[in-house]
Amino acid sequence: MIGRRNTFRTADGIRVPGTWRHVFIRNGDYHLTDLFIYADGLIDCWGLVTLAEFEEKLRCGWVATDLPEGARVSGHELAAWKFSEPHTWLTPELLLAEVRDTVDQLNGRPDSTDRCLDAVDAFLADRTEEKRAVARAAYLAIPRTQRHYALGDMDRQDWPLQVLVAGPGGRVETRPDGDEDPVTQEEYDEAVDYFEDRARWIAESSARVPADGPVTPVAPAIQLYESYPLKSSDDPDTRALRNNYPAPVDVDGVTYPSVAHAYWALSTPDADARASIAAADQAYAAQKLAAAAPRREGWEQARTAVMTRLLRAKFAQHPHLARVLMDTDDATIVYDDGDSAYWGDNGGRGRNWTGRLLELVRSELHAEREGIGLA
Repeated sequence: MIGRRNTFRTADGIRVPGTWRHVFIRNGDYHLTDLFIYADGLIDCWGLVTLAEFEEKLRCGWVATDLPEGARVSGHELAAWKFSEPHTWLTPELLLAEVRDTVDQLNGRPDSTDRCLDAVDAFLADRTEEKRAVARAAYLAIPRTQRHYALGDMDRQDWPLQVLVAGPGGRVETRPDGDEDPVTQEEYDEAVDYFEDRARWIAESSARVPADGPVTPVAPAIQLYESYPLKSSDDPDTRALRNNYPAPVDVDGVTYPSVAHAYWALSTPDADARASIAAADQAYAAQKLAAAAPRREGWEQARTAVMTRLLRAKFAQHPHLARVLMDTDDATIVYDDGDSAYWGDNGGRGRNWTGRLLELVRSELHAEREGIGLA
């Protein structure tokens, strides 16, 4: 189960997605460590190995599923102890099956649970004993440790699935009440009703449209590459959305040649430096002047609010530029800033706060146009 454990490694400049789980490795003593599983089928257990090599490490006990009483064990830089009455529900076969499922999940392929549920659907569409046997075999192919997650129902767990693939008079693996009686007709009918209700719920959920629109943008993303010097235009393109675009901004009675000029001027408490920054002929020169001046106390905590105010002022004072921003629809705005990993995306290495704030101001402009009050 991947859950929220997402990681990656880089191979030939490509990010290979992965996840991890805890295991014990036997190297003299036992060691609690993390087993990293990647989409390309490589496993990192103190070194990258293939699935076949990982199977061999399981077979010889180097990746340990048998935890003997009294064995010494440690967690690196955490603690050391001995096993006392250890209990594990993993076997080499189970752990290998879980890892194979994880590789399928990382690649978006059907795993053993998906294959089982597909077989169940086929049985429900044509209820022959042959297809029930196929569904039962697919159920038993799910790692035992994962079967109770198969339906995503933590109240009933996999009980309806066990009953369905066993059939009336058949035997189930485990009963909630601990009895070993065969499946009754009533229990079987309830399981069939469960799957029919489940199918309706899935169909309704997939057809349901979120009340407030799609989760992801409809418009394609826009990349605002670094470009300077910029010149103003009567018919500007998206380069006009950059902070160094020459669009004068009035802030508290002072007019700055661009948002960048205003941002750097407001970053310093030195009045002479602010005047020099405001008079700089290019935004790059304004930044150099600011770099030589002291920063305001608390600037790091205040700078996002300052930039938000400046962007609002820019597009309020220049309606033709506001139209350029609004024409980007709901696109993700990716802003490059070679001087700041805070303001720029920079190939996925930065935080892209300028892009985020442009999207915020764009949404405010759309709300204003539609008469949606924000006060």
